[in-house]
Amino acid sequence: MRWSVLVLAGALVSGGASASAQVFHSSAGDLVVQTAANGLDHPWALAFLPDRRMLVTERPGRMRIVGEDGTLSPALAGVPKVFASGQGGLLDVVLDRSFAQNHTIYFCYAEPVEGRARTALARARLIAEGRARIEAVEVIFRQAGPFSSGNHFGCRIVQTPDDNLFLTTGDHFTTRDQAQILGNDLGKIIRIRPDGSAPPDNPFVGRAAAEPAIWSYGHRNSQGLALHPVTGKLWEHEHGPRGGDEVNIIEKGKNYGWPVIGYGIDYSGAKIHDSTHKAGMEQPIKYWVPSIAPSGMTFYTGNLFASWRGSLFIGALAGQVLVRLELDGDKPVKEERLLQELRERIRDVREGPDGALWLATDSSSGRILRLAPVK
Repeated sequence: MRWSVLVLAGALVSGGASASAQVFHSSAGDLVVQTAANGLDHPWALAFLPDRRMLVTERPGRMRIVGEDGTLSPALAGVPKVFASGQGGLLDVVLDRSFAQNHTIYFCYAEPVEGRARTALARARLIAEGRARIEAVEVIFRQAGPFSSGNHFGCRIVQTPDDNLFLTTGDHFTTRDQAQILGNDLGKIIRIRPDGSAPPDNPFVGRAAAEPAIWSYGHRNSQGLALHPVTGKLWEHEHGPRGGDEVNIIEKGKNYGWPVIGYGIDYSGAKIHDSTHKAGMEQPIKYWVPSIAPSGMTFYTGNLFASWRGSLFIGALAGQVLVRLELDGDKPVKEERLLQELRERIRDVREGPDGALWLATDSSSGRILRLAPVK
């Protein structure tokens, strides 16, 4: 796959954004990648505001608003202190489904506690005009179980049409066996109401020694979560160790196997899993060996890429690619790897209101990129 550079007169040039763009080839024709904003320190997630500005998190603990011209606001006041070490920090952010009325956002982060950290989910009110800030911050979920020294926080958020929230949590790396134990929130997908309470139809409500917020378990470090736009099913992906990154369709109360089953090995080369299959444990619908280190995920529903409508897009950190999975129902039937020559760790991918794909790159000089067809 080759790429070239072209100049876009007057496009995305103010506020420090680049006037040049790279062109890549794909199954949908030539694609142009424009730098919409730069100068970000490990951006982790982006969310579009109703006026097409973006709310962006930076892992060291900052939240900013990115203007349509690429300008960055000062760091928003009101963000709580985060554990900005290792993989920890300020992570995902989403707007409430009724944001236009209530200005509520949800964000998750590594919360410092006793010199270590746990995954926490907070809600707040965004003041996006004037001196931009967040107010009325309330932590609505704190992960129960052993703390992390800096790894595997998960931390992707999805809100469903009934207003409930799904949140991924990591296994904290050194305590991976906790993902199989229902008495804590490590290596789980959590389902809560906007006030933080557990809905009464969660699968483990009322079970002795089980956390009521748990929806599914046996996960490692999930950094992708999305609702299928047609079926409404919850799709998730998670990091494996050396091999074994997975895409799963999440069902209520199911066990997804980590660390008992899987397709990878330990970083030392040692065996981790008992096998690849076990009764009562779910199989992924897709896995990667070697690992691509997936992060961020979105189903494409727009019109700019007509031939890609219905595809699943996944960013890759170690793989430094954007993966497109073509689907036949719930089955991936084709994988296309895009933007390989970009050589960027892709942390997040979202579909924008303009139908383009928007990416966040993971580095100390991170960028927000817009991917669209060449016109």
